[in-house]
Amino acid sequence: MSQPVATNPLTYNGFVTQLGVMTVENTTTVSGVVQGVDAPFNALIPQALNYAELRISRDVDLLPSLTNNNYSLAAGNNVLQISTNDFVTIQTIQVGTGNPPLLPVSKEYLQTVWGSNAVIGTPKAFAMIGGDLTTAGNTYNNIMVGPYPDTTYAVSIYGTIRMPSLYLNATQALANTATTFISQWLPDLLMQAAMIYVSQFQRNFSPTSNDPQMPGSYESQYQTLLKGAIVEEARKRFTASAWSSMSPATVATPTRGA
Repeated sequence: MSQPVATNPLTYNGFVTQLGVMTVENTTTVSGVVQGVDAPFNALIPQALNYAELRISRDVDLLPSLTNNNYSLAAGNNVLQISTNDFVTIQTIQVGTGNPPLLPVSKEYLQTVWGSNAVIGTPKAFAMIGGDLTTAGNTYNNIMVGPYPDTTYAVSIYGTIRMPSLYLNATQALANTATTFISQWLPDLLMQAAMIYVSQFQRNFSPTSNDPQMPGSYESQYQTLLKGAIVEEARKRFTASAWSSMSPATVATPTRGA
């Protein structure tokens, strides 16, 4: 199957060029990478991308951000440590082969029901219990399971990851060709969100909204585009109307079938 063509995707150079046009900032190309002429404009680009990409990732449950990784749970150890770099959120944890996913519960439940290794077996439940003490949660997330495992188990975890930033493409080799999922499929949201951040640099924020002197309201446009993007991602997951992949019906919305 051929690769579908996205509508006007944004490379890093394309993003900076558009940002320059919308902010009336001059840009130039240095060693194949577009950058602003003014240093303050260049200084805000990484955080403008941070603001835009992080906001979109949090607002829209992007299907490509869902992935899995494999671990090993040692016998007699009821705590599994996973790197903070692996997942942003965890959805399911499966221990062993052919077993159902563990049931998410509170740590108090695990401490009450399976508070010691006096009862061992195949883990049935889990709780997120915070980060590692040594680095204040900067290195590991801890997951408690119950009961204590009676043997070593392979563990498969599904969860969401933080997707790579377009800023990583700010190199001579990638700036004019490479894209990210957000810059390829959601370039409209990306630009509107970035302009919300840039508006602060331009001092066009009033106490309640964008300054009336600024053409248009980037926040308003972002919210308008966001609604459609959320529905589209829900359709990908078959969590749209009636748990289907169809757009919300304007006339009839059936309940979910058996």
